[in-house]
Amino acid sequence: MRSVIYKFDIVKHRKKIFILTLLIVAVSIISLFVRGLNLGVDFVSGTRLDIHVKPNVDLEKARTVLTGLGYHDPDVRTGGSENEFVFFRVSHSMERNQINQIEAAFEKAFQTDVNIQAQTVSPVVGRETAMNAIKAVLIASVFIMIYVAIRFEFRFAVSAVLALLYDVMFVVGTFSLFQIEVDLVFIAAVLTIVGYSINDTIVIFDRIRENMKQENPAKWDDLAAIVNNSIMQTLVRSINTVLTVVFAALLLWLLGGESIRNFSLALLLGLISGAYSSIFVASPLWVTWKWKSMQKKHPSKKAVTE
Repeated sequence: MRSVIYKFDIVKHRKKIFILTLLIVAVSIISLFVRGLNLGVDFVSGTRLDIHVKPNVDLEKARTVLTGLGYHDPDVRTGGSENEFVFFRVSHSMERNQINQIEAAFEKAFQTDVNIQAQTVSPVVGRETAMNAIKAVLIASVFIMIYVAIRFEFRFAVSAVLALLYDVMFVVGTFSLFQIEVDLVFIAAVLTIVGYSINDTIVIFDRIRENMKQENPAKWDDLAAIVNNSIMQTLVRSINTVLTVVFAALLLWLLGGESIRNFSLALLLGLISGAYSSIFVASPLWVTWKWKSMQKKHPSKKAVTE
């Protein structure tokens, strides 16, 4: 077997990795049930106003202005690279005269010119958008499973898709836990994450397949060594690929506009999660399943997998 300079026995620690992964998934699921998602107007009916006021706008003062206009306990926050925006959302469609009234009130309160961008979505469009987003992720997962099953084998396909689902749950759970707004660009980020994650996973799987052809392992130790060496042989490539995009996503998150901030954050989280799942989840899942199938075909094989 081809030797590698650096070796970390990932397969040996697979049970600890699985426990950690399941804990993260459990926290995400609990957060979704308890806190839910902070859905933007893309997925629910209503109007969102992006009110450009001035740098370091005072949130409490903005809240007071809206309360004075009759909006009790307004859903409002500030943001932007210089905290110059006030984001205000209501669950109904606003008329133009209502928006003009808000603009005039902010100009009077803050003694500055105010610019408002409004986004309104009807209930029907919101429901359709939400359903289409779910379908997009499910369809992508199904086609990825079919492709990997044809290109490699069914065990590879299921392991890859389970790793992808972990990536999605991690990002969605994080957005739920911290109540970060979910909009259409978030779905675009999730689909981008799926693409990058499956790419890293396939690179590792391809190396495993090539090493399997050369070694044809009959023992657990041989099979585990193939997986560990395959991961190590592709590790530098995986890390370099992910870091390149992580740096770009980080800069977009720090310096990009408000409209792509959530996209950048979701992409950043997903890239890190995708690297973790490709290296520490997908391959250990496959080797565990592969060994069990080998034992079924050859019952005389040792059952010890530690």
